[in-house]
Formats: sequence, C-alpha cells, structure tokens
Amino acid sequence: MTGPLLQCDHWDRQECRSCSWIERPYDDQLAAKQQLTRQQLRAALGERPEPEWLPPVPSAPAGFRTKAKMVVGGTAEAPTLGLWTQQQGYVDIRDCALHTPAIRAALPVLADFVTRAGLTPYDVPTRSGELKHALVTESPAGELMVRWVLRSTEAESRIRKHLAALLEELPTLRVVTLNVQPAHAAVIEGERELVLTEQATLPMEVNGLTLHLGPRSFFQTNTEVAAALYRTATAWVDEVAPTTVHDLYCGVGGFALHLAAPGRTVTGIEISAEAIAAADRGRIDAGLSVDQVRFVAGDATAALLDDRPDLVVVNPPRRGLGPDLAARLEDAGPPTVLYSSCNPETLARDLAVLRSYVPVRAQVLDMFPQTSHLEVLVLLSRRGPQRSE
Repeated sequence: MTGPLLQCDHWDRQECRSCSWIERPYDDQLAAKQQLTRQQLRAALGERPEPEWLPPVPSAPAGFRTKAKMVVGGTAEAPTLGLWTQQQGYVDIRDCALHTPAIRAALPVLADFVTRAGLTPYDVPTRSGELKHALVTESPAGELMVRWVLRSTEAESRIRKHLAALLEELPTLRVVTLNVQPAHAAVIEGERELVLTEQATLPMEVNGLTLHLGPRSFFQTNTEVAAALYRTATAWVDEVAPTTVHDLYCGVGGFALHLAAPGRTVTGIEISAEAIAAADRGRIDAGLSVDQVRFVAGDATAALLDDRPDLVVVNPPRRGLGPDLAARLEDAGPPTVLYSSCNPETLARDLAVLRSYVPVRAQVLDMFPQTSHLEVLVLLSRRGPQRSE
C-alpha cells in the first residue's frame, strides 16, 4: 500500500516547486528517506558497524506545517501571500495544503489586515515598498503568533491602530510583532523586533511540557513529529541513564526539559539570550530547579565540554557541527552523544570526524513530507579507551 498522491494546483501550474517529491506516494517517500540516509551514513562510518535502524516516524502527508513563511506581494489593496520567484513573480499560495487548517483560515484575515492598515508590499524588482513577509506560527493549543516583517517602522502606527480589530477577528491570536529587515537580500527577518501585544511568547505544550516560543526562537515546523522526536530522545537517554547531560544548541529547551530526571543534571547552551530566557521560563513552569536544569547563553563552539558530561546532545542547524566543534567533541570524549540532524549530508561529515564513536541506534523522522528533507536521530557511543581524568 502506497497511499494516495497529494494533489496541488500550484504544482500542476508550475507556480510552486517546493514539494519536489509530491509525485511520489507517501509510503515510497518514507522508504526512500530511510534508504538514502542509511547510504550517506554508511559511507561516513568506514569500518564502524551500522546502527540499529528503527522504522521511520511518519507524518500526516498534509496539514502538518505549524509555521507559514509567506512572502507578501501585489498591492496594499490586493496583496498576495505566498512566494516570489524570478520566473513566476509573486504567487498567492495561502491555500497551501501543507499548512494547518487554522493557519489557512487565518491567512485571508491577515491579507485583509494588510489592506486595512495600508501596508505596501515590498517589490523585489524595483526595491520599493515596505511589507516583506507575514510569518505565522500555530501552537498545539491552536493559538497564533504573527510577525510582520517590514523594511522600517514607518507603518508601526497604522499597525497599532488596527491591531485591536485584528485581535477581535482572530480570537486565537496571542502574539503580534513587527520585525525590521531593511536589507535588499534573501534574508527573511532582521535583528530588531517590536512586540505589539501584551503577550510576547507563544506557549507550545509538547508531551506535557510548556515550551515558550519567542518571535525569533527556533522551533520545528512539524509539532507532532517534533513531539515524537523528544519522546524517542527521552527513551534512549533513559536507557543510557547518564547523571550529567549537556545540550548544545538547546534553543527554547525542548531536549533539555524533556531529558530532566531524578538524579540527573542537565545544562542547556544556546547563543540566543532570548531563547535562554524562554527556556528558563519553561524550566520554572515544569517545576524544575536550577540544580536539575540550567540554561546558559553562550556559543556552542566555545562552551562546555571541560566538565566532560556523561552525555552530550547536539541539534545543530543544517550546516552541522562543522569541523571545529566536531573535533572538540571528539577530543573531549563524552561517553555518549545524541545527535539530532536535519541534514544527513552534514551529519555524515561530522561522523567522519567523530571517529571514536560508534552509532548504536538511528531513526528517521519525517518532519517534511513531500520533500527530500528529514530529521534523523542517532545515538553514538564512545569506543575504545576513555579519556583519562
């Protein structure tokens, strides 16, 4: 059984090519992701044995994206929400089947707000206009965060003027911000963020824990599969039973808070002070003391490892750990490493550097159906003599 294909008019009209695997039955997509990931890791391992591969974790083939990154085009009177390419120009894809029903329902309301507030969409060819993106995130509770990305704060007063009406039209809208991105560059957001609502973070309840998502904090776009990722990580770590855990790239604390347990101390490290503040709020909500879980703002490439924890969690961006941090991890020699990767290619590159580690177990989690992208979790164990104290 391979399941039905996802039908998309935008793909058929060649307006959007993001779902590069949409013509593959979903079960075939899962099998291909498992096979390709195994091949990439096998090449990096050399003579080291392959891990035990668990069955891949599937996703709903559609309606799974809890975050929409919409390019705003057209005019203030008739805006488009979707994407821009040199070939097609601006394409409205507010009906994209990948987004959750709540996000699809919110997008037309947000388009009306663009008109009401007189927000002139940015035009890439002429480098004119103000509004670049509308970024929408939905929590598991159905609450929304909306971020308007503009070139400047010129429209701030108009956004504030009409904000009450928007909040009334979208009762689930909890956080609204204005992000300033002045550069003519393929960069979605800027460094400056103005929070326009009383609430500044979006609570994300995952597996009974509340994670507080700030406007510029990272969180997986597929919350259901992210929850499965955290459950798997917790089960694997509990089997190892470490007493000290360090979580690099901890973000808002997803892994660190899930891995907290009696008799175990967890330290999360993240370069974003905003994310660390949100993670600490999640710690307080979970009733955990700083002796159990603590969060530190710092650069993962320069932090920790001197204490040599029993287990290190790494969840790097697509570029992977890179040679410097991978070499530091190899030299530090923690007994166990839990590596969560969204890019098997850079994972394989890092595994080639982590030559003292043997993969024990691995699992593909399908965060991104209809594409070749995925998440893979690998449990690594140090082999040979341990580093002397």
